[in-house]
Amino acid sequence: MKRSLDLWLIGNCQVSALIDRTGTMVWACVPRVDGDPLFSALLQDDERSSEELSGLWSVELEGCATVQQAYLRNTPILVTTLQDGAGNALEVIDFCPRRQRLDRVYRPAAFARIIRPISGAPRIRMRLRPSYDYGASRAARTFGSNHIRYVLGTASYRLTTDAPVSFIIEELAFRLERPLHFFLGPDESFTGEIAADLTQMLQDTTSDWQLWARGLATPPDWQEAVIRAAIGLKLCQHEETGAIVAAITTSIPEHEGSQRNWDYRYCWIRDAYYTVQALNRLGALDVLEGYLGFLRNVVSAPGNGHIQPLYSVLGEPRVVERTAPGLSGYRGLGPVRVGNQAYEQLQNDAYGQVILSNVQAFFDSRLLRVSAIADFQALERVGERAWEIHDKPDAGLWEFRTFSAVHTYSAAMCWAACDRLARAAEVLGLGARRDLWTERAQHIRRFIEEGAWRAESGTMSATITGDQLDASLIQLLDLRFFAPEDPRFQGTLKAVEQGLRRGAYMLRYATEDDFGIPRTAFNFCTFWLIEALHIMGRGPEARALFEEMLSRRTAAGFLSEDIDPETGELWGNYPQTYSLAGLINCALLLSRPWSAVR
Repeated sequence: MKRSLDLWLIGNCQVSALIDRTGTMVWACVPRVDGDPLFSALLQDDERSSEELSGLWSVELEGCATVQQAYLRNTPILVTTLQDGAGNALEVIDFCPRRQRLDRVYRPAAFARIIRPISGAPRIRMRLRPSYDYGASRAARTFGSNHIRYVLGTASYRLTTDAPVSFIIEELAFRLERPLHFFLGPDESFTGEIAADLTQMLQDTTSDWQLWARGLATPPDWQEAVIRAAIGLKLCQHEETGAIVAAITTSIPEHEGSQRNWDYRYCWIRDAYYTVQALNRLGALDVLEGYLGFLRNVVSAPGNGHIQPLYSVLGEPRVVERTAPGLSGYRGLGPVRVGNQAYEQLQNDAYGQVILSNVQAFFDSRLLRVSAIADFQALERVGERAWEIHDKPDAGLWEFRTFSAVHTYSAAMCWAACDRLARAAEVLGLGARRDLWTERAQHIRRFIEEGAWRAESGTMSATITGDQLDASLIQLLDLRFFAPEDPRFQGTLKAVEQGLRRGAYMLRYATEDDFGIPRTAFNFCTFWLIEALHIMGRGPEARALFEEMLSRRTAAGFLSEDIDPETGELWGNYPQTYSLAGLINCALLLSRPWSAVR
Protein backbone atom coordinates (compact mmCIF):
# COMPACT_ATOMS: atom_id res chain seq x y z
CA MET A 1 0.00 0.00 0.00
CA LYS A 2 1.39 3.38 -1.01
CA ARG A 3 1.91 5.51 2.06
CA SER A 4 0.11 8.81 2.44
CA LEU A 5 -0.22 11.49 5.08
CA ASP A 6 -3.82 10.45 5.76
CA LEU A 7 -2.84 9.70 9.35
CA TRP A 8 -4.56 9.95 12.72
CA LEU A 9 -2.77 11.50 15.69
CA ILE A 10 -3.05 10.33 19.29
CA GLY A 11 -1.02 11.64 22.22
CA ASN A 12 -0.89 13.08 25.72
CA CYS A 13 1.66 15.96 25.45
CA GLN A 14 4.49 13.62 26.43
CA VAL A 15 4.40 11.09 23.59
CA SER A 16 2.30 10.76 20.47
CA ALA A 17 1.66 8.27 17.67
CA LEU A 18 0.46 8.37 14.08
CA ILE A 19 -1.97 5.68 12.94
CA ASP A 20 -2.70 4.91 9.30
CA ARG A 21 -6.00 4.08 7.61
CA THR A 22 -5.63 0.37 8.45
CA GLY A 23 -5.35 1.11 12.17
CA THR A 24 -1.59 0.47 12.28
CA MET A 25 0.69 2.59 14.44
CA VAL A 26 3.44 3.66 12.02
CA TRP A 27 5.19 6.46 13.92
CA ALA A 28 5.82 7.03 17.63
CA CYS A 29 8.91 8.41 19.36
CA VAL A 30 9.95 7.79 22.97
CA PRO A 31 10.43 8.96 25.62
CA ARG A 32 9.31 12.22 23.97
CA VAL A 33 8.55 13.63 20.54
CA ASP A 34 12.20 14.13 19.51
CA GLY A 35 13.29 10.69 20.73
CA ASP A 36 14.13 7.47 18.91
CA PRO A 37 11.04 6.12 17.09
CA LEU A 38 9.57 3.02 18.67
CA PHE A 39 7.44 2.74 15.53
CA SER A 40 9.09 3.97 12.34
CA ALA A 41 7.30 2.22 9.46
CA LEU A 42 6.14 5.62 8.16
CA LEU A 43 9.71 6.25 7.02
CA GLN A 44 10.34 2.80 5.56
CA ASP A 45 10.01 1.90 1.91
CA ASP A 46 6.35 0.96 1.45
CA GLU A 47 7.25 -1.58 -1.23
CA ARG A 48 8.51 -3.98 1.44
CA SER A 49 6.26 -6.90 2.40
CA SER A 50 4.49 -7.04 5.74
CA GLU A 51 6.93 -9.75 6.79
CA GLU A 52 9.89 -7.44 6.15
CA LEU A 53 8.50 -4.31 7.79
CA SER A 54 9.38 -3.43 11.37
CA GLY A 55 8.59 -0.46 13.56
CA LEU A 56 4.84 -0.96 13.59
CA TRP A 57 1.92 -2.16 15.70
CA SER A 58 -0.97 -3.55 13.68
CA VAL A 59 -4.25 -5.29 14.44
CA GLU A 60 -5.39 -7.25 11.38
CA LEU A 61 -8.84 -8.74 10.87
CA GLU A 62 -8.87 -11.83 8.66
CA GLY A 63 -10.83 -11.12 5.49
CA CYS A 64 -11.18 -7.43 6.39
CA ALA A 65 -13.54 -5.71 3.96
CA THR A 66 -14.12 -2.25 5.48
CA VAL A 67 -12.33 0.08 7.88
CA GLN A 68 -13.97 3.06 9.54
CA GLN A 69 -12.18 5.52 11.81
CA ALA A 70 -13.27 8.41 13.98
CA TYR A 71 -12.17 10.26 17.08
CA LEU A 72 -14.22 10.24 20.24
CA ARG A 73 -15.77 13.69 20.28
CA ASN A 74 -13.36 16.49 21.24
CA THR A 75 -10.52 14.10 22.08
CA PRO A 76 -7.48 12.56 20.36
CA ILE A 77 -8.82 9.08 21.17
CA LEU A 78 -9.19 7.08 17.97
CA VAL A 79 -11.74 4.33 17.33
CA THR A 80 -11.02 2.08 14.33
CA THR A 81 -13.82 -0.31 13.33
CA LEU A 82 -12.89 -3.33 11.19
CA GLN A 83 -15.47 -5.57 9.50
CA ASP A 84 -15.10 -8.60 7.24
CA GLY A 85 -17.41 -9.76 4.46
CA ALA A 86 -19.27 -12.16 6.76
CA GLY A 87 -20.40 -9.58 9.30
CA ASN A 88 -17.68 -10.19 11.90
CA ALA A 89 -16.53 -6.89 13.34
CA LEU A 90 -14.35 -5.39 16.05
CA GLU A 91 -13.18 -2.00 17.23
CA VAL A 92 -9.75 -0.83 18.28
CA ILE A 93 -9.54 2.10 20.70
CA ASP A 94 -6.15 3.86 20.67
CA PHE A 95 -5.05 6.53 23.13
CA CYS A 96 -2.19 7.82 25.23
CA PRO A 97 -3.35 8.01 28.86
CA ARG A 98 -3.78 11.44 30.37
CA ARG A 99 -5.54 12.41 33.59
CA GLN A 100 -5.33 14.66 36.61
CA ARG A 101 -3.74 12.90 39.55
CA LEU A 102 -2.78 14.45 42.93
CA ASP A 103 -2.84 17.98 41.45
CA ARG A 104 -0.54 16.84 38.65
CA VAL A 105 -1.08 15.62 35.11
CA TYR A 106 -0.40 11.92 34.64
CA ARG A 107 0.93 11.53 31.10
CA PRO A 108 3.15 8.45 30.86
CA ALA A 109 5.33 7.71 27.84
CA ALA A 110 2.87 4.92 27.03
CA PHE A 111 0.35 3.77 24.45
CA ALA A 112 -2.92 2.00 25.22
CA ARG A 113 -5.09 -0.18 22.99
CA ILE A 114 -8.43 -1.77 23.78
CA ILE A 115 -9.78 -4.29 21.24
CA ARG A 116 -13.45 -5.17 21.51
CA PRO A 117 -15.55 -7.64 19.47
CA ILE A 118 -18.66 -6.00 18.08
CA SER A 119 -20.38 -8.79 16.15
CA GLY A 120 -19.81 -12.37 15.08
CA ALA A 121 -16.55 -14.16 15.75
CA PRO A 122 -13.74 -12.05 14.29
CA ARG A 123 -10.28 -13.60 13.91
CA ILE A 124 -7.36 -11.23 14.39
CA ARG A 125 -3.61 -11.20 14.12
CA MET A 126 -1.42 -8.70 15.96
CA ARG A 127 2.01 -7.64 14.74
CA LEU A 128 3.94 -5.71 17.40
CA ARG A 129 7.44 -4.97 16.13
CA PRO A 130 9.15 -2.10 17.93
CA SER A 131 12.39 -0.81 16.44
CA TYR A 132 15.19 1.42 17.71
CA ASP A 133 18.25 3.32 16.52
CA TYR A 134 16.01 4.97 13.92
CA GLY A 135 14.80 1.75 12.38
CA ALA A 136 18.22 0.09 12.18
CA SER A 137 17.39 -2.64 14.70
CA ARG A 138 14.34 -4.61 15.73
CA ALA A 139 13.81 -5.03 19.47
CA ALA A 140 14.82 -8.27 21.17
CA ARG A 141 12.13 -9.89 23.37
CA THR A 142 11.69 -11.66 26.63
CA PHE A 143 8.29 -12.47 28.11
CA GLY A 144 6.30 -13.66 31.07
CA SER A 145 2.76 -14.91 31.54
CA ASN A 146 1.13 -11.52 31.02
CA HIS A 147 3.80 -9.31 29.52
CA ILE A 148 6.36 -9.02 26.75
CA ARG A 149 9.57 -7.07 27.33
CA TYR A 150 11.13 -5.35 24.32
CA VAL A 151 14.83 -4.50 24.63
CA LEU A 152 15.64 -1.33 22.69
CA GLY A 153 19.38 -0.99 23.00
CA THR A 154 19.95 0.66 26.37
CA ALA A 155 16.23 1.06 27.10
CA SER A 156 13.30 -1.35 27.42
CA TYR A 157 9.57 -1.17 26.90
CA ARG A 158 6.98 -3.56 28.32
CA LEU A 159 3.65 -4.68 26.92
CA THR A 160 1.21 -5.67 29.65
CA THR A 161 -1.90 -7.46 28.39
CA ASP A 162 -4.70 -9.87 29.17
CA ALA A 163 -4.41 -11.35 25.66
CA PRO A 164 -2.64 -14.68 25.06
CA VAL A 165 1.02 -13.65 25.05
CA SER A 166 2.12 -16.51 22.78
CA PHE A 167 -0.29 -15.41 20.06
CA ILE A 168 1.29 -11.94 20.13
CA ILE A 169 4.87 -13.22 20.08
CA GLU A 170 4.26 -15.70 17.25
CA GLU A 171 1.91 -13.33 15.37
CA LEU A 172 -0.72 -16.07 15.14
CA ALA A 173 -4.33 -15.49 14.18
CA PHE A 174 -6.85 -16.12 16.94
CA ARG A 175 -10.53 -15.71 17.65
CA LEU A 176 -11.53 -12.53 19.50
CA GLU A 177 -14.20 -13.52 22.01
CA ARG A 178 -13.84 -10.81 24.69
CA PRO A 179 -12.33 -7.35 25.06
CA LEU A 180 -8.52 -7.36 25.20
CA HIS A 181 -6.35 -4.69 26.74
CA PHE A 182 -2.79 -3.62 25.92
CA PHE A 183 -0.54 -1.14 27.72
CA LEU A 184 2.86 -0.48 26.11
CA GLY A 185 5.06 1.68 28.30
CA PRO A 186 8.35 1.85 30.20
CA ASP A 187 9.68 -1.46 31.54
CA GLU A 188 7.85 -1.38 34.87
CA SER A 189 5.42 -3.81 36.44
CA PHE A 190 1.79 -2.97 35.86
CA THR A 191 0.51 -2.97 39.42
CA GLY A 192 -3.22 -2.81 38.78
CA GLU A 193 -5.77 -4.97 37.01
CA ILE A 194 -5.21 -4.31 33.31
CA ALA A 195 -8.83 -4.36 32.12
CA ALA A 196 -10.22 -2.20 34.92
CA ASP A 197 -7.30 0.20 34.89
CA LEU A 198 -7.31 0.80 31.13
CA THR A 199 -11.09 1.26 31.17
CA GLN A 200 -10.66 3.89 33.87
CA MET A 201 -7.75 5.51 31.99
CA LEU A 202 -9.95 5.73 28.91
CA GLN A 203 -12.72 7.44 30.84
CA ASP A 204 -10.31 9.84 32.53
CA THR A 205 -8.51 10.66 29.29
CA THR A 206 -11.81 11.33 27.55
CA SER A 207 -12.94 13.62 30.33
CA ASP A 208 -9.62 15.49 30.46
CA TRP A 209 -9.67 16.35 26.76
CA GLN A 210 -13.36 17.19 26.59
CA LEU A 211 -13.04 19.54 29.56
CA TRP A 212 -10.09 21.25 27.84
CA ALA A 213 -12.03 21.61 24.59
CA ARG A 214 -15.02 23.01 26.48
CA GLY A 215 -12.89 25.97 27.53
CA LEU A 216 -12.07 26.99 23.96
CA ALA A 217 -13.67 30.18 22.63
CA THR A 218 -14.56 28.57 19.31
CA PRO A 219 -16.47 30.47 16.61
CA PRO A 220 -19.96 29.23 15.67
CA ASP A 221 -18.83 28.31 12.16
CA TRP A 222 -16.41 25.42 11.54
CA GLN A 223 -16.40 24.42 15.21
CA GLU A 224 -15.33 20.83 14.62
CA ALA A 225 -12.43 21.90 12.38
CA VAL A 226 -11.24 24.47 14.91
CA ILE A 227 -11.46 22.12 17.90
CA ARG A 228 -9.58 19.41 16.02
CA ALA A 229 -6.87 21.86 14.97
CA ALA A 230 -6.59 23.14 18.54
CA ILE A 231 -6.19 19.60 19.89
CA GLY A 232 -3.51 19.01 17.26
CA LEU A 233 -1.64 22.13 18.35
CA LYS A 234 -1.84 21.16 22.02
CA LEU A 235 -0.43 17.73 21.20
CA CYS A 236 2.57 19.50 19.67
CA GLN A 237 3.47 20.94 23.09
CA HIS A 238 5.91 19.03 25.27
CA GLU A 239 4.03 19.93 28.40
CA GLU A 240 6.83 19.10 30.82
CA THR A 241 8.94 22.06 29.59
CA GLY A 242 6.36 24.07 27.65
CA ALA A 243 8.21 23.72 24.33
CA ILE A 244 6.10 23.55 21.16
CA VAL A 245 7.41 21.49 18.26
CA ALA A 246 6.85 22.44 14.62
CA ALA A 247 5.52 18.96 13.73
CA ILE A 248 5.42 15.40 15.03
CA THR A 249 7.50 13.93 12.19
CA THR A 250 10.88 14.20 10.56
CA SER A 251 11.90 13.98 6.90
CA ILE A 252 8.56 13.96 5.09
CA PRO A 253 9.76 15.64 1.86
CA GLU A 254 8.26 18.87 0.55
CA HIS A 255 7.71 17.10 -2.76
CA GLU A 256 8.93 13.98 -4.51
CA GLY A 257 12.67 14.05 -5.12
CA SER A 258 13.09 17.44 -3.45
CA GLN A 259 15.71 16.42 -0.86
CA ARG A 260 13.93 18.99 1.34
CA ASN A 261 13.62 16.47 4.16
CA TRP A 262 13.91 18.17 7.53
CA ASP A 263 13.47 17.20 11.17
CA TYR A 264 10.68 19.34 12.64
CA ARG A 265 10.48 17.71 16.09
CA TYR A 266 12.01 20.76 17.78
CA CYS A 267 10.84 24.08 19.13
CA TRP A 268 11.17 26.84 16.56
CA ILE A 269 10.69 30.22 18.18
CA ARG A 270 8.79 31.36 15.09
CA ASP A 271 6.44 28.41 14.79
CA ALA A 272 5.72 28.46 18.52
CA TYR A 273 4.83 32.16 18.33
CA TYR A 274 2.23 31.52 15.66
CA THR A 275 0.90 28.54 17.62
CA VAL A 276 0.34 30.47 20.84
CA GLN A 277 -1.07 33.38 18.85
CA ALA A 278 -3.77 31.12 17.42
CA LEU A 279 -4.50 29.35 20.70
CA ASN A 280 -4.59 32.68 22.56
CA ARG A 281 -7.38 33.75 20.25
CA LEU A 282 -9.24 30.63 21.40
CA GLY A 283 -8.51 31.34 25.06
CA ALA A 284 -6.21 28.32 25.56
CA LEU A 285 -3.99 30.12 28.04
CA ASP A 286 -2.49 26.93 29.46
CA VAL A 287 -0.41 26.46 26.31
CA LEU A 288 0.76 30.09 26.43
CA GLU A 289 1.70 29.88 30.10
CA GLY A 290 3.70 26.71 29.54
CA TYR A 291 5.50 28.19 26.56
CA LEU A 292 6.33 31.41 28.40
CA GLY A 293 8.04 29.29 31.05
CA PHE A 294 10.10 27.68 28.29
CA LEU A 295 11.01 31.12 26.91
CA ARG A 296 12.06 32.42 30.31
CA ASN A 297 14.57 29.59 30.49
CA VAL A 298 15.84 30.40 27.00
CA VAL A 299 16.09 34.14 27.63
CA SER A 300 17.87 33.73 30.97
CA ALA A 301 20.51 31.38 29.54
CA PRO A 302 24.04 32.78 28.98
CA GLY A 303 24.53 34.41 25.59
CA ASN A 304 24.03 38.17 25.90
CA GLY A 305 20.48 37.98 24.61
CA HIS A 306 21.27 35.83 21.58
CA ILE A 307 18.28 33.75 20.48
CA GLN A 308 18.63 30.70 18.25
CA PRO A 309 15.97 29.85 15.67
CA LEU A 310 15.21 26.57 17.44
CA TYR A 311 15.92 24.48 20.53
CA SER A 312 15.27 20.94 21.62
CA VAL A 313 12.13 20.38 23.67
CA LEU A 314 14.34 20.42 26.77
CA GLY A 315 15.76 23.80 25.76
CA GLU A 316 19.09 22.36 24.64
CA PRO A 317 20.80 24.63 22.11
CA ARG A 318 22.59 21.92 20.10
CA VAL A 319 20.48 19.73 17.81
CA VAL A 320 23.21 18.51 15.47
CA GLU A 321 21.94 17.23 12.14
CA ARG A 322 22.77 13.74 10.89
CA THR A 323 21.24 11.11 8.63
CA ALA A 324 19.64 7.88 9.84
CA PRO A 325 20.73 5.11 7.44
CA GLY A 326 18.37 2.56 9.00
CA LEU A 327 15.35 4.22 7.38
CA SER A 328 14.84 4.59 3.63
CA GLY A 329 12.40 7.48 4.01
CA TYR A 330 8.75 8.24 3.28
CA ARG A 331 7.92 6.23 0.13
CA GLY A 332 11.64 5.51 -0.03
CA LEU A 333 12.36 9.22 -0.56
CA GLY A 334 15.31 9.69 1.79
CA PRO A 335 17.36 10.91 3.40
CA VAL A 336 15.93 10.67 6.89
CA ARG A 337 17.45 13.46 8.96
CA VAL A 338 17.74 13.63 12.74
CA GLY A 339 18.48 17.04 14.22
CA ASN A 340 18.41 20.32 12.32
CA GLN A 341 21.46 22.37 11.45
CA ALA A 342 19.32 25.49 11.26
CA TYR A 343 20.00 25.92 14.98
CA GLU A 344 23.33 27.45 13.93
CA GLN A 345 21.75 30.00 11.59
CA LEU A 346 21.11 33.65 12.22
CA GLN A 347 17.38 34.26 11.92
CA ASN A 348 16.79 37.75 13.19
CA ASP A 349 13.00 37.50 13.28
CA ALA A 350 13.27 35.29 16.39
CA TYR A 351 13.85 38.31 18.63
CA GLY A 352 10.53 39.82 17.67
CA GLN A 353 8.73 36.53 18.15
CA VAL A 354 10.09 36.10 21.66
CA ILE A 355 8.79 39.50 22.65
CA LEU A 356 5.50 39.16 20.78
CA SER A 357 4.86 35.88 22.60
CA ASN A 358 5.67 37.45 25.97
CA VAL A 359 3.99 40.82 25.70
CA GLN A 360 0.49 39.52 26.44
CA ALA A 361 1.63 38.64 29.95
CA PHE A 362 1.98 42.37 30.70
CA PHE A 363 -1.65 43.04 29.75
CA ASP A 364 -3.65 39.90 30.53
CA SER A 365 -4.93 39.72 34.09
CA ARG A 366 -6.28 36.19 33.56
CA LEU A 367 -2.83 34.65 33.62
CA LEU A 368 -1.63 32.90 36.76
CA ARG A 369 1.70 34.69 36.40
CA VAL A 370 1.41 38.27 35.17
CA SER A 371 4.72 39.74 34.01
CA ALA A 372 6.38 42.49 36.03
CA ILE A 373 9.41 44.77 35.84
CA ALA A 374 11.93 41.94 36.28
CA ASP A 375 10.44 40.15 33.26
CA PHE A 376 10.54 43.37 31.26
CA GLN A 377 14.20 43.85 32.09
CA ALA A 378 14.98 40.31 30.94
CA LEU A 379 13.14 40.94 27.67
CA GLU A 380 15.07 44.16 27.16
CA ARG A 381 18.18 42.01 26.62
CA VAL A 382 16.36 40.43 23.69
CA GLY A 383 15.20 43.84 22.50
CA GLU A 384 18.77 45.16 22.58
CA ARG A 385 19.80 42.35 20.27
CA ALA A 386 16.88 43.09 17.94
CA TRP A 387 18.00 46.73 17.81
CA GLU A 388 21.61 45.78 17.12
CA ILE A 389 20.88 43.36 14.28
CA HIS A 390 17.77 44.80 12.58
CA ASP A 391 19.82 45.88 9.57
CA LYS A 392 22.09 42.82 9.44
CA PRO A 393 21.86 39.90 6.96
CA ASP A 394 20.35 36.61 8.08
CA ALA A 395 19.02 33.33 6.65
CA GLY A 396 15.43 34.58 6.83
CA LEU A 397 12.34 32.78 7.98
CA TRP A 398 12.65 30.23 5.15
CA GLU A 399 16.09 29.22 6.48
CA PHE A 400 18.15 29.55 3.32
CA ARG A 401 21.33 27.56 3.76
CA THR A 402 23.48 29.28 1.13
CA PHE A 403 21.84 32.70 0.84
CA SER A 404 22.02 35.61 3.25
CA ALA A 405 20.39 39.04 3.02
CA VAL A 406 18.70 41.71 5.09
CA HIS A 407 15.19 40.29 4.95
CA THR A 408 12.23 42.64 5.28
CA TYR A 409 10.28 40.18 7.41
CA SER A 410 13.19 39.83 9.86
CA ALA A 411 13.63 43.59 10.09
CA ALA A 412 9.88 44.01 10.63
CA MET A 413 10.02 41.52 13.50
CA CYS A 414 12.84 43.55 15.04
CA TRP A 415 10.62 46.62 14.68
CA ALA A 416 7.82 44.71 16.41
CA ALA A 417 10.19 43.80 19.25
CA CYS A 418 10.94 47.46 19.93
CA ASP A 419 7.35 48.60 19.38
CA ARG A 420 5.91 46.03 21.81
CA LEU A 421 8.58 46.72 24.43
CA ALA A 422 7.48 50.35 24.32
CA ARG A 423 3.89 49.27 24.96
CA ALA A 424 4.93 47.05 27.87
CA ALA A 425 7.00 49.89 29.36
CA GLU A 426 3.97 52.15 29.20
CA VAL A 427 1.84 49.63 31.11
CA LEU A 428 4.56 49.39 33.75
CA GLY A 429 4.83 53.16 34.04
CA LEU A 430 8.40 53.26 32.75
CA GLY A 431 8.23 56.46 30.76
CA ALA A 432 11.91 56.76 29.88
CA ARG A 433 12.11 53.17 28.65
CA ARG A 434 8.92 53.64 26.64
CA ASP A 435 10.41 56.65 24.89
CA LEU A 436 13.66 54.81 24.15
CA TRP A 437 11.94 51.80 22.59
CA THR A 438 9.48 54.01 20.69
CA GLU A 439 12.39 55.94 19.17
CA ARG A 440 14.12 52.73 18.16
CA ALA A 441 10.94 51.33 16.62
CA GLN A 442 10.50 54.51 14.60
CA HIS A 443 14.10 54.27 13.38
CA ILE A 444 13.63 50.66 12.20
CA ARG A 445 10.35 51.59 10.52
CA ARG A 446 12.11 54.28 8.49
CA PHE A 447 14.87 51.83 7.59
CA ILE A 448 12.33 49.33 6.23
CA GLU A 449 10.12 51.86 4.47
CA GLU A 450 13.06 53.50 2.72
CA GLY A 451 15.07 50.35 2.02
CA ALA A 452 12.42 47.83 0.96
CA TRP A 453 10.02 50.06 -0.97
CA ARG A 454 10.26 49.83 -4.75
CA ALA A 455 8.43 52.86 -6.14
CA GLU A 456 8.84 51.76 -9.75
CA SER A 457 6.83 48.58 -9.15
CA GLY A 458 4.71 49.88 -6.28
CA THR A 459 5.60 47.05 -3.93
CA MET A 460 7.79 46.15 -0.99
CA SER A 461 10.71 43.83 -1.63
CA ALA A 462 11.40 40.76 0.50
CA THR A 463 14.98 42.02 0.97
CA ILE A 464 16.43 45.46 1.46
CA THR A 465 18.88 45.16 -1.42
CA GLY A 466 16.93 43.05 -3.94
CA ASP A 467 13.59 42.80 -5.70
CA GLN A 468 12.37 39.41 -4.46
CA LEU A 469 8.74 38.54 -3.90
CA ASP A 470 8.00 36.60 -0.75
CA ALA A 471 4.70 35.63 0.88
CA SER A 472 6.01 36.80 4.26
CA LEU A 473 5.41 40.39 3.07
CA ILE A 474 1.70 39.73 3.70
CA GLN A 475 2.57 39.56 7.42
CA LEU A 476 3.28 43.28 7.47
CA LEU A 477 -0.49 43.59 7.89
CA ASP A 478 -0.77 41.15 10.81
CA LEU A 479 2.17 42.83 12.57
CA ARG A 480 0.35 46.19 12.25
CA PHE A 481 3.33 47.59 10.38
CA PHE A 482 0.96 48.62 7.58
CA ALA A 483 -2.74 49.44 7.77
CA PRO A 484 -5.06 47.82 5.20
CA GLU A 485 -5.71 51.13 3.48
CA ASP A 486 -2.01 51.91 3.00
CA PRO A 487 -1.37 51.92 -0.77
CA ARG A 488 2.04 50.40 -0.17
CA PHE A 489 0.46 47.33 1.36
CA GLN A 490 -2.21 47.17 -1.32
CA GLY A 491 0.45 47.22 -4.03
CA THR A 492 2.50 44.60 -2.20
CA LEU A 493 -0.45 42.26 -1.79
CA LYS A 494 -1.31 42.60 -5.49
CA ALA A 495 2.25 41.82 -6.56
CA VAL A 496 2.64 38.88 -4.17
CA GLU A 497 -0.66 37.39 -5.24
CA GLN A 498 0.14 37.74 -8.93
CA GLY A 499 3.63 36.35 -8.55
CA LEU A 500 3.12 33.54 -6.05
CA ARG A 501 -0.48 32.38 -6.20
CA ARG A 502 -1.07 29.06 -7.99
CA GLY A 503 -4.80 28.56 -8.26
CA ALA A 504 -6.10 28.42 -4.68
CA TYR A 505 -2.66 28.08 -3.12
CA MET A 506 0.32 30.28 -2.30
CA LEU A 507 4.01 29.57 -2.75
CA ARG A 508 6.51 30.93 -0.23
CA TYR A 509 8.61 32.26 -3.10
CA ALA A 510 9.17 31.28 -6.72
CA THR A 511 12.90 31.85 -7.03
CA GLU A 512 15.63 29.24 -6.98
CA ASP A 513 17.11 28.31 -3.61
CA ASP A 514 19.58 25.73 -2.29
CA PHE A 515 17.51 22.87 -3.74
CA GLY A 516 16.10 24.44 -6.90
CA ILE A 517 12.70 26.05 -7.45
CA PRO A 518 9.97 25.00 -4.97
CA ARG A 519 7.18 22.97 -6.55
CA THR A 520 4.67 22.83 -3.70
CA ALA A 521 2.62 25.56 -2.08
CA PHE A 522 3.07 26.40 1.59
CA ASN A 523 -0.23 25.96 3.43
CA PHE A 524 0.41 28.67 6.02
CA CYS A 525 1.02 31.22 3.25
CA THR A 526 -2.36 30.38 1.75
CA PHE A 527 -3.97 31.12 5.11
CA TRP A 528 -2.06 34.43 5.23
CA LEU A 529 -3.59 35.27 1.86
CA ILE A 530 -7.07 34.36 3.08
CA GLU A 531 -6.73 36.68 6.07
CA ALA A 532 -5.50 39.53 3.89
CA LEU A 533 -8.25 39.09 1.31
CA HIS A 534 -10.91 39.24 4.03
CA ILE A 535 -9.44 42.35 5.60
CA MET A 536 -9.15 44.01 2.18
CA GLY A 537 -12.88 43.52 1.54
CA ARG A 538 -12.72 40.42 -0.66
CA GLY A 539 -14.76 38.36 1.78
CA PRO A 540 -16.50 35.89 -0.57
CA GLU A 541 -13.20 35.02 -2.24
CA ALA A 542 -11.51 34.56 1.13
CA ARG A 543 -14.29 32.27 2.28
CA ALA A 544 -14.11 30.17 -0.90
CA LEU A 545 -10.36 29.72 -0.49
CA PHE A 546 -10.85 28.76 3.15
CA GLU A 547 -13.40 26.11 2.24
CA GLU A 548 -10.91 24.77 -0.30
CA MET A 549 -8.23 24.46 2.38
CA LEU A 550 -10.66 22.72 4.71
CA SER A 551 -11.40 20.20 1.98
CA ARG A 552 -7.69 19.34 1.80
CA ARG A 553 -7.47 18.22 5.42
CA THR A 554 -6.92 14.56 6.14
CA ALA A 555 -9.77 12.48 7.51
CA ALA A 556 -8.32 13.20 10.96
CA GLY A 557 -8.77 16.95 10.38
CA PHE A 558 -5.11 17.93 10.00
CA LEU A 559 -2.82 19.48 7.40
CA SER A 560 0.84 19.03 6.63
CA GLU A 561 3.25 21.79 5.66
CA ASP A 562 2.89 21.74 1.86
CA ILE A 563 0.44 20.91 -0.90
CA ASP A 564 0.87 20.14 -4.59
CA PRO A 565 -1.06 22.90 -6.41
CA GLU A 566 -1.88 20.57 -9.30
CA THR A 567 -2.95 17.39 -7.49
CA GLY A 568 -3.88 18.65 -4.03
CA GLU A 569 -1.67 16.00 -2.43
CA LEU A 570 -0.21 16.85 0.96
CA TRP A 571 3.57 16.87 1.45
CA GLY A 572 5.92 17.92 4.21
CA ASN A 573 5.99 17.17 7.92
CA TYR A 574 2.70 16.39 9.65
CA PRO A 575 0.69 17.65 11.37
CA GLN A 576 2.23 21.07 10.88
CA THR A 577 1.64 23.69 13.59
CA TYR A 578 1.88 26.52 11.05
CA SER A 579 -0.96 25.08 9.01
CA LEU A 580 -3.23 24.38 11.99
CA ALA A 581 -2.61 27.87 13.39
CA GLY A 582 -3.56 29.36 10.03
CA LEU A 583 -6.78 27.35 9.96
CA ILE A 584 -7.77 28.60 13.41
CA ASN A 585 -6.92 32.22 12.65
CA CYS A 586 -8.97 32.21 9.44
CA ALA A 587 -11.96 30.48 11.02
CA LEU A 588 -12.07 33.08 13.79
CA LEU A 589 -11.80 35.89 11.25
CA LEU A 590 -14.36 34.60 8.76
CA SER A 591 -16.98 33.12 11.09
CA ARG A 592 -20.23 34.80 11.98
CA PRO A 593 -20.43 36.06 15.58
CA TRP A 594 -22.34 34.01 18.12
CA SER A 595 -24.94 36.78 18.27
CA ALA A 596 -25.88 35.96 14.67
CA VAL A 597 -26.79 32.34 15.38
CA ARG A 598 -28.46 32.47 18.78
